[in-house]
Amino acid sequence: MHPRVIAFAPAAVLVFAVASSDVFVQAGVPPASRTIAVAGAGEDHLTTAIVHSQEPTATGMIQRATETVELTGDLEGRVLYHVTSVFDFAAGTLVNTGDQVYSGTIAGSAPVMIHDDSFRFEVNLATGEEHGRVYLLNHVAGPKVRCELDVVGTGMTSAGNPTFSYTGSCTFRSE
Repeated sequence: MHPRVIAFAPAAVLVFAVASSDVFVQAGVPPASRTIAVAGAGEDHLTTAIVHSQEPTATGMIQRATETVELTGDLEGRVLYHVTSVFDFAAGTLVNTGDQVYSGTIAGSAPVMIHDDSFRFEVNLATGEEHGRVYLLNHVAGPKVRCELDVVGTGMTSAGNPTFSYTGSCTFRSE
């Protein structure tokens, strides 16, 4: 880093250590958006789900429920998850869609609240293999941030709750 000296008045001198790639922000001008990589783990509290309805289908059932998910790692917080689960026992599949809201922090940020109405999780009922995609794009509160995550199931707790890992990116917007 190279020191830069900026004189404000003959008697006042301010010294900054600035790398050549640092960006100066002018007063009143918001900083540019920045994107960070995120990763961590989570637990879906399936055992405490509130089941609102179950409807039989020709090959399985459709269940609507409310669940919570605990996230650790770069995202530290909880998800309130209104899920529609489509079980197809003939094909051995489960697909989860619905609405969810994340409330917590991202890489030590101020608390945020972000909504997702586009997520999709697919589960192979025979093997337990699970993967999905999360789109936390709709700002509710806190810093304006959008996150896109890939989720992969990692097993079950002894209590019967699914566990997973996530990776992805979050973009803090300047607007």
